[in-house]
Amino acid sequence: MNSGAGVGNLLVLALPLLLLAFLMFSQRKRGRQIQEFQSALSVGDKVVLTSGLYGTITALDDVVATLEIAPGVQVRVDRRAVGLTQPGATATDATGTVSPGSDTTPEGN
Repeated sequence: MNSGAGVGNLLVLALPLLLLAFLMFSQRKRGRQIQEFQSALSVGDKVVLTSGLYGTITALDDVVATLEIAPGVQVRVDRRAVGLTQPGATATDATGTVSPGSDTTPEGN
């Protein structure tokens, strides 16, 4: 009769641990996708910043992206502020081929 109580106690301990492991795995996967997205950015990509600002990348280095947000108006932003590429923009996939009309998001959706 004690064996049922033992399994219940084990389940109570194991369930939160499994949930925690799942959350850690999901977060690590998301971080990897964001890093891949950031490294795939290139000059000429039309992007949307996390703040909602639209622009075209005109210069790019390890930390800073320069965007043209209007003809002749350029802003420098942290590269991590780039949230996604604009729908209908030209994007380069991992093989280096150009995919017109692609919508690249860090979530992989």
